[in-house]
Amino acid sequence: MHNAFLKTTPQVMAILNVTPDSFSDGGLLFKGSAINNGLLLDTVAQLVTDGADIIDVGGESTRPGASAVAVQEELDRVLPAVEAIKANFDVAVSVDSSTPEVMTGSALLGADMLNDVRAFTREGALAAAANSQLPICIMHMQGTPNTMQISPQYDDVCSEILDFLIARRADAVIEGVAAERVWLDPGFGFGKTLEHNLDLMRHLPKLAEEAPLLIGVSKKRMIGDVTGRDVDERVVGSALFGYHALQNGARILRVHDVKSTRDAIATFIALDQPEYK
Repeated sequence: MHNAFLKTTPQVMAILNVTPDSFSDGGLLFKGSAINNGLLLDTVAQLVTDGADIIDVGGESTRPGASAVAVQEELDRVLPAVEAIKANFDVAVSVDSSTPEVMTGSALLGADMLNDVRAFTREGALAAAANSQLPICIMHMQGTPNTMQISPQYDDVCSEILDFLIARRADAVIEGVAAERVWLDPGFGFGKTLEHNLDLMRHLPKLAEEAPLLIGVSKKRMIGDVTGRDVDERVVGSALFGYHALQNGARILRVHDVKSTRDAIATFIALDQPEYK
């Protein structure tokens, strides 16, 4: 297991979208219809320089309203990126995918984590995760990316999400995934209103009691709803929500802006974990 997933200090997971249509930075790595390999490597180099511990490679947009991507198209986007990063950088690589073929292919190329917004519910996904012997992150989402923000409803958002994540972890363990390799993500913005998201954020310690937490709120609509800022003006709000998540048990922050997150982590360690200074 890569040491990024063993450390007790908070880690930065940098988002690397190898997609043409992600909500924040989709298409930036494309030249025409193909990924520009030189730009990919330059981007990763900057993320590592800024302090990223993990690069999270995603080949399918999961923004609200997004449609699914064909398996071969996702393979063509993700696998070359994983291979190039592992060949050129000493950094952990996570693969943001729900597709078993992508999980298996990425693991064979040296990926270090599997991160699935659909909680490994696609046929064959749990088996692929178990066979990889990698750490996995199970995320909660109500509905699908195409439908998730159409009137999401819960009786008790925190209890329902916690029950779901614990049940999916149990399924993963039955399939053969070691319990200590399972991370949990409540899925901020994935089938949740602003109030659902804020309630979840306030109750993160309950989730943190169950397993290490990976939290992704960077630039999301909830930040805009709170601050009134557009997507490209949400760096400060993202860092502040990340800081709150750290105070309440988060171990990995999945972000677009690495530098501001590094500053938030340094501040958190100075104030809350001085033993690690």
